[in-house]
Amino acid sequence: MALQIMERPARKFMIELLKPSHYDDDGYVVQWWRGSIPSNSLSALYGITLDARERRVLGDDIDIEINAYDETNLTLPIRRIIRRIMRNDNCGIVFIVGVQSNQFPRAVHIARQFRAAGIKVALGGFHVSGCFAMLPQIPPDIQEAIDLGVTMFVGEAEGRIDDFLRAAYKGELRPIYNYLAELPEMDGATLPFLTKDHIRRYLGNIGSFDAGRGCPFSCSFCTIINVQGRKSRYRTADDVAALMRQHASQGVRSFFITDDNFARNKNWEAILDRLIVLRRQEKIRLNITMQVDTLCHKIPNFVEKAARAGVKKIFIGLENINPENLKIASKGQNRITEYRKMLQAWHKVKVMTFAGYILGFPGDTPESIARDIEIIKRELPIDILEFFILTPLPGSQDHKQLYLKGARLDPDMNKYDLEHVTSDHGSMTSEQMAAVYDRAWHIYYTPEHIETLIKRNIAAGMRSSRMAAMIFYYYGCYIHERVHPLQGGAFRRKVRTQRRPDMPRENPFIFYPKRLAEIASTYGKAGMYALWLQRVRRRLEKNPASRNYIDLATTPVVDETAESLEMYELNDATRAAVEQARARQRRAQKAAAASTAQSANAS
Repeated sequence: MALQIMERPARKFMIELLKPSHYDDDGYVVQWWRGSIPSNSLSALYGITLDARERRVLGDDIDIEINAYDETNLTLPIRRIIRRIMRNDNCGIVFIVGVQSNQFPRAVHIARQFRAAGIKVALGGFHVSGCFAMLPQIPPDIQEAIDLGVTMFVGEAEGRIDDFLRAAYKGELRPIYNYLAELPEMDGATLPFLTKDHIRRYLGNIGSFDAGRGCPFSCSFCTIINVQGRKSRYRTADDVAALMRQHASQGVRSFFITDDNFARNKNWEAILDRLIVLRRQEKIRLNITMQVDTLCHKIPNFVEKAARAGVKKIFIGLENINPENLKIASKGQNRITEYRKMLQAWHKVKVMTFAGYILGFPGDTPESIARDIEIIKRELPIDILEFFILTPLPGSQDHKQLYLKGARLDPDMNKYDLEHVTSDHGSMTSEQMAAVYDRAWHIYYTPEHIETLIKRNIAAGMRSSRMAAMIFYYYGCYIHERVHPLQGGAFRRKVRTQRRPDMPRENPFIFYPKRLAEIASTYGKAGMYALWLQRVRRRLEKNPASRNYIDLATTPVVDETAESLEMYELNDATRAAVEQARARQRRAQKAAAASTAQSANAS
C-alpha cells in the first residue's frame, strides 16, 4: 500500500495595515460612508507588502495574509483583528500607516488596544518622521508610544520591508527603525496599489499614487521637504503606465497624483506623454487630479500635455497674495504677477483650479484678510478656494524654530489639522483667529460670487454641473459638517463607542436621539443648498449671456506688468514685486534681442 505524504500546511503571518482618522471637537472619530481623499501611504504599504508576500520573504513555508483599512471610510474592526491574530498564535503585526500629526492621538489610542492584547504594533508616517528629522530629542507623545512597546518606523518603506518583516515574525523588532538618511530611489520601486473593494470606498472611485517624491523649494511651513527631501526622485513612465493598466483592469480610472509638486518632477514630460498614449491608443479614460506650483505654466508644453493626459483638476499652493507673507513662509517661487496668467492657462484647457490660501501670517488682521479675499474674487479666476490656518506642523522649519525658542505650542496634536489655532499669532487672539478662519469661507462663497464662478466655467466651455458639485462639496462640507473638505466625505458616521478616551462615553438614550436630530438637520439643510445650487446653475445655463461672460479676472493677460490691479497696490511689497517682474521682462527682452542679432550676424 502506497504511503500518503501529507503536505505540511504553511504557517501564516498576518499583516494588518491601518490608516487612522482623527477626532472631532466632540471627541468622535471623523469617518464617512465614503471618504474623499485616498491614502497614498496605505496604497504604498499595501503594494509593498503584497510584493513581499509574492517573493516569500519569510520563507516558502510561511504565508502572509494582508488586510488594509482606512478609518476615514469605515469603522475599524479592532476586536475582530485582535481575535484573528490571537487565533493565529499571535503571529502577526498591526502597522498603523501614514499617521499625520492630527491623527497621532487616535493612532496611539488604537495601538494601546492592540498592545493590551500583546499584539505587535508598528507606527509610521509624517508625524513620526518629521519629529525625528527636525527635533533634537524624541517628543513626549512619541516616547509614550515607544514605552507602550510600539515600534516607530521612520522614513520610507521601499527596500526596507524584508528585514523589518523578518524581525517582526521572529519577535525581534527594535523600538525604532530610522531610514531618513537613506531615501530610496523611485525608479523601479514597488508600485502603490489597492483593490477595487478598497477604492470604491472613496468618492469617485479614485485611486492614488506618487509619481515622484521630494520638492526643490523651501517653504517654512512644509514637512515634505524635511521628510522626503528636496531632491526630485521619480518613477519611470513605464512604471506609471503599468500602474494605470493594473488599476484600469479592475475598473479604476480616476487618480490623485500625490506628488507635492508634479511640475517639478524631472520626469513629468515622459510620464504625461505615456498617459496620452494610454488614452489615445489603449482607450483608457483617465481622470487625474494633481498638485502643481504657480509657475508651472512657464514650463513649455506642461499645461497642454497635462490636459491631454487626462488632468481634470489641479491644486495650487497659492498661499497668499501679499509678497511680505510669502517671504515669511520662504515661498519666494510664488510671483503674484504670474497668478492670473497661470490660472487662465488652466481654464483655457478646461481644467478646474483649486487653490489653498493660508490665514494667520504675522501681518494679517481680520480687515486685511477680508480685503485680500475680495481682491481675489475680483482679480483672480480661481474656481475653488480653500482656507487653512498657518500651523507649525511637526516636521516643518516653523515648528522647529518655535520649539527651540520655547514658544507656546498646543500640546494636543489632534488640533494640528490646519483648522485649529495651535500657536500665538501676535496681534490676534486665538478666538479672533478662529473667527477669521470661519469668516473667510463665507466671504468667498457668497451667492453672488458662486454665480460668478459658474458663469466663468460656462464661458470657458466647462461643465457647470461639475462646478456646482465642487462648490456643494467644498463649501458644503464646511458649513454643514463643520470639517475641512480635505477631511470630508459623504454621510458622516459617528460611533458611540469610538470616542476619545479622555472624554466620557455618552448614554445611548442621549446619544442616538441627538445623532438622529443632527442627521435630519445637517442633511436637510444640505439638501436645500444642493437644490438652490442646481436652480442657479440651470438658470445661468439657459441665459445666452453666460456663454460670453467676461470680467476682470478672465480678461486675457497681454502684459501682466502693465496691468492696473488692486492686488499690485496693496503695499510696498506688492509694488516691489511688480517692479521686479518688469525688470525680469526687460532682461528677457534684451536677451532675446541680442540672440536675434547674433543669429542675423551669423547668417
